[in-house]
Amino acid sequence: MTEPTSMAAPHSLSTQIRRDILEMIYLGGGGHPGGSLSSVEILVCLYFHVLRLRPDEPAWSERDRFVLSKGHAAPALYAALARRGYFPVEQLRTFGQPGAALQKHPDMQRLPGVELSAGSLGHGLSVAVGMALADRIDRKDRRVYALISDGESQAGQVWEAAMAAGAFGLDRLIAVTDCNRLQVDGFIDDIMPIRPLEAKWQSFGWQIQRVDGHDPDALLAAFAAAQETGGRPHMILADTVKGKGVSFIENRVEWHSHPLSEEQYRRALADLAQTDEATA
Repeated sequence: MTEPTSMAAPHSLSTQIRRDILEMIYLGGGGHPGGSLSSVEILVCLYFHVLRLRPDEPAWSERDRFVLSKGHAAPALYAALARRGYFPVEQLRTFGQPGAALQKHPDMQRLPGVELSAGSLGHGLSVAVGMALADRIDRKDRRVYALISDGESQAGQVWEAAMAAGAFGLDRLIAVTDCNRLQVDGFIDDIMPIRPLEAKWQSFGWQIQRVDGHDPDALLAAFAAAQETGGRPHMILADTVKGKGVSFIENRVEWHSHPLSEEQYRRALADLAQTDEATA
């Protein structure tokens, strides 16, 4: 692992964060590679180009807030925070170790930059709605961002939060759905279909965009457009590939939560090296 990166090209930084994710899960003896790898570009765009923040002052009162509702993607969040300078990159190696601050789901009491202790799916958007309402009451000029998953969107609480955000016109709230089409037991369409997502979110009064969740340019353009939306909350539906970047993990349900053997870890790094060559 190299030193923290302040700003870098999104493609190269995304590849580095995927390496970090794989190393954490390999050294930590387990984790959630599929949903961590699918969300990388979203987090890179947010932490390196979109969010107003101060890594050396995590509790800065004027910061934007980011809520990771799909808490099992903690390795991706930890790597983004470390690369952005919230804590030493070397600390990533402690992932999943007894007593470490970097556990397999994030703990806001133990790690700078984490805004919500997450794990139980379906809660994060409700918290983000509460933050946005509090900011309105306090007249804070900042935004709240949230990342949820498409599998998580089977939970009724997500839609209660959606209804509240639309009713209150929370236009400082920008959410992203990581649409990787898989959950722990299989493909979403085979378990509890949630489509059409566009129509559902629109019916709750949200502004909608749909983008390629692995295209940094498309994501950055979507975030910029969302910031210009007035009177309504904004949802970006990001189409992604579960396990993106690693050939034997992509779109494989068994890799929702799975350890990496040394041989699998080496194979995964070789896949990412090919990605580096292709984008160089």
